[in-house]
Amino acid sequence: MTESVEQNVPLSTIVREWSRIGVIGFGGPPAHIALLRKLCVEDRGWLSAHEFEDGISATNLLPGPASTQLAIFCAWRLRGRLGALIGGICFIVPGLVMILALSVLFLAAHPPLWVLGAAAGAGAAVPAVAISAAIGLMPASWRRTGDARALKVRWLCYFLAGGSSAATIGPYLVLVLFGCGLIEIAVQGGFTNSSAKSALLLFPATATPVIGGLAALCWVAFKVGALSYGGGFVIIPLMQHDAVVTYHWMSGAQFLNAVALGQITPGPVVQTVAVVGYAAGGLGGGLLAALVAFAPSFCFIIAGASHFDRLRADARIQACLTGAGAAVIGAIAGSAIPLGRELAHLWQLGILGLAAIWLLGLRRAVVPALLVAGVLGIAAVMAGAPS
Repeated sequence: MTESVEQNVPLSTIVREWSRIGVIGFGGPPAHIALLRKLCVEDRGWLSAHEFEDGISATNLLPGPASTQLAIFCAWRLRGRLGALIGGICFIVPGLVMILALSVLFLAAHPPLWVLGAAAGAGAAVPAVAISAAIGLMPASWRRTGDARALKVRWLCYFLAGGSSAATIGPYLVLVLFGCGLIEIAVQGGFTNSSAKSALLLFPATATPVIGGLAALCWVAFKVGALSYGGGFVIIPLMQHDAVVTYHWMSGAQFLNAVALGQITPGPVVQTVAVVGYAAGGLGGGLLAALVAFAPSFCFIIAGASHFDRLRADARIQACLTGAGAAVIGAIAGSAIPLGRELAHLWQLGILGLAAIWLLGLRRAVVPALLVAGVLGIAAVMAGAPS
């Protein structure tokens, strides 16, 4: 996996197949991975099963949306840098178009009553979605720690640190995630002088304040694309405080709508940043936010894919992910607290309870839960409930 393999797959084929996955890719990373595996390994034989699994392992080490990076990586394996660029764009654009179209409807100044009901209903289910996402990530991260008691105790500490930070100090969550990763590197004795200096440089970079305007939007989107570890849902605590409290681009209820839209549309959950961008600056803001958020993924693959073997073998990277990964899971779970505080009506609590039963008790899929919650919200407001 040290260099791309030019297989002379026509670029038109990459355009067609990656666009198709972008259109039908409902259900988040598990669905995206399954569709890419079926295409590249089972149906076309472009990649061996071992190569594909190596791609999954490597992209999971990177910040940002892992399934998007896997789509870019698979296209890179077929047609190098141009294939990676085209494949990634085709994978992202269908969901981006859909979520921006829905943003126009749901974030309108005076939306129809049924839209308000659907938004309030689907938004009510979002805190349960956050907890479900965290629970889904826990087993693999817990196994990563091995059998040592000390490692498991540290995992719990990192988890609690991430959870409490997401619930209380949203804009500084990135510092906590990096800090947990650096602590684990230090505990495992993995620092060298050069790596310590590089790591310390990350702290001012992640805390750099931005005054406002488009620069603020770019900074928020950059944090989403380049500084978020552990899957798409970690972007929620990263964005909420900035979008709602710091820059007042949207209300808390509208942010819940943005998260719901990111879940029910195809493509990566990171598309949620486009809704925030639309709230901040219209269609241009939505496109700018998406461009900034996804650009790091293209850079990571196009510039770094040939070095993935060394990345996976680096003990410091593995240690960092052990610490930061546990904190990320805690942050995703902790984000349910500020998300839940945005629920404004008692009837929404009923929908939240039903969503919790569906997602946490029955362990069913997210998209149907949000769609049904939206329908229940429509029914509630049409029956006279406040919206």
